[in-house]
Amino acid sequence: MGSRFSFTFMVLTIVLMVLSCLPCQAQLSSNFYDDTCPNALSTIRTVIRSAVSRERRMAASLVRLQFHDCFVQGCDGSILLDDTPSMAGEKFARNNNQSVRGFEVIDDAKAEVESICPGVVSCADIVAIAARDASVAVGGPSWTVKLGRRDSTSASRAEANRNLPGFSDSLESLISSFEGKGLSERDLVALSGSHTIGQASCLTFRDRIYDNASDIDAGFASTRRRQCPATGGDRNLAPLDLVTPNSFDNNYFKNLLQKKGLLQSDQVLFSGGSTDSIVDEYSRSPSAFNSDFASAMVKMGDIDPKTGSQGEIRRLCNVVNN
Repeated sequence: MGSRFSFTFMVLTIVLMVLSCLPCQAQLSSNFYDDTCPNALSTIRTVIRSAVSRERRMAASLVRLQFHDCFVQGCDGSILLDDTPSMAGEKFARNNNQSVRGFEVIDDAKAEVESICPGVVSCADIVAIAARDASVAVGGPSWTVKLGRRDSTSASRAEANRNLPGFSDSLESLISSFEGKGLSERDLVALSGSHTIGQASCLTFRDRIYDNASDIDAGFASTRRRQCPATGGDRNLAPLDLVTPNSFDNNYFKNLLQKKGLLQSDQVLFSGGSTDSIVDEYSRSPSAFNSDFASAMVKMGDIDPKTGSQGEIRRLCNVVNN
């Protein structure tokens, strides 16, 4: 009886040890491609620098692309997949349709990497690297990108519609959405600061500039109306940061203090709620904002990655392998 118990105990101990090591095997690491594709990061950086040089707005688009990827199914490149007869992908989800962009830049980076290391670097990792390189290209912070993600073989428009925050969301809704992904209020405010670059379409801020609400500066609203009529012009663009729309700085937060947040989901961050003090801090300290933004991007990149034998390494980012 005693020997049988000892044997059973030993087996259970071994099983538990194996199970405890599984997460260790699935960890991302900054040196993941050092041996298998040592020139991957420099190759991707060249493509991103060129794309942002051609169009400064692309920097914001590439940062946003990672955010919209990671919030749906985790950071797995699912946002890059085209629709198929059997799958409604994420590109045409409510908060992505005619809004998320930069797919061709990711495709270009993938093609360059495939030419030197076929079948090694995932599209999901390229999205993460591109976001960092885009930030740096417009004067924003850098960070060490953890690598080793694999690509999803599916996408979900329904999940994208459920999980992606919207431009008119309340502060409570935003906090809840971010907390659901393991991100704090401070992460929420820091990541929202990416709106220091980029543009938004008239459709997303029309209600705000025509409502005569108390949380918007009247002069700012009047200025925005010039390019955003009460009807029509849905796709007319306006900079999210009216002051320095092509440079990564902390003016976004200064705008919020003056009630000049373009989107409702921007201004709610400074509206008498729990995030006011963080906005105020970032408005006074660009270094605090840059540091927290970099940390939050790393943290966001850790949301449910596929690793090990999960998923695949796509040959083309917009379709699964045959």
